[in-house]
Amino acid sequence: MAVWNFGSINADYFYLVPHIPGRGETLAATKFSTGLGGKGANSSVAAARAGADVFHIGAVGADGAWATERLASYSVDTRHVETVEAPTGHAIINVAEDGENAIVILAGANVDQPLVTALQALDAAKPGDYLMLQNETAHQATMAEAGQNAGLKVVYSAAPFSEKSVRNVMRFVDVLVMNEIEAQQLSAALDTDIGKLDVPHILITKGSDGASWFDIQAGTQTYQDAFKVDPVDTTGAGDTFAGYMVAGLDEGLGVAAALRLASAAAALKVTRAGTADAIPARQEVEAFLAAQPA
Repeated sequence: MAVWNFGSINADYFYLVPHIPGRGETLAATKFSTGLGGKGANSSVAAARAGADVFHIGAVGADGAWATERLASYSVDTRHVETVEAPTGHAIINVAEDGENAIVILAGANVDQPLVTALQALDAAKPGDYLMLQNETAHQATMAEAGQNAGLKVVYSAAPFSEKSVRNVMRFVDVLVMNEIEAQQLSAALDTDIGKLDVPHILITKGSDGASWFDIQAGTQTYQDAFKVDPVDTTGAGDTFAGYMVAGLDEGLGVAAALRLASAAAALKVTRAGTADAIPARQEVEAFLAAQPA
């Protein structure tokens, strides 16, 4: 099978700061670096590094050839990455000394891709393949519906959170992915318990408190503890988790095994500075898991 990802591609600009700036505060950064990012690109790299066959559907500007090349260097198929007139999306990321971050994003080319070519990319997908989506592009609902109609398993990460986007996409989704804060926001917006949503499966990541998979139809929950590590940079941890989780499911792992694999990958990611370029390879994750207590 394969993983198709209609997702963002960003240039990430990292600033290491003593702490996350407060309102009206000016801070001197102690270090600066750049790298490949965007929730879509991060998830594609994670799934590819986990061993899945990954096809990325997205867009960059004329300044983004390097980003497409970087994606391809991680074995992501980039034939459906277009060059459009808008500038490549980018993110300004403040990373504090304790590993926490604050991010400002410019969508740029990520919301400028023509719908017709994005839909055409799915013509090569096969029933049973996975389609990943996030909230950093346009056309999520239309792409989700097309994926569902084509027999794909639609996995939607509701981030950055938008009540309108979730409402529009949710009816086409097989797996709804949120972190704990996003789950609370959605529950409040819809005035309902998360467990009562009309979605087959829900994955909630909770950082150092682990992750839970809810099978809504069966009424069951599978929980995975977080692995204990010393965080350096939490940017992209959720994307790493999502990419590894989908790759695990795509290769036929059960939910519990896929959760454990994804949790280990996210744990390794937060010990490294950066986003897509810091996502661990499958062999590194397997070695990490082998070293954990039984």
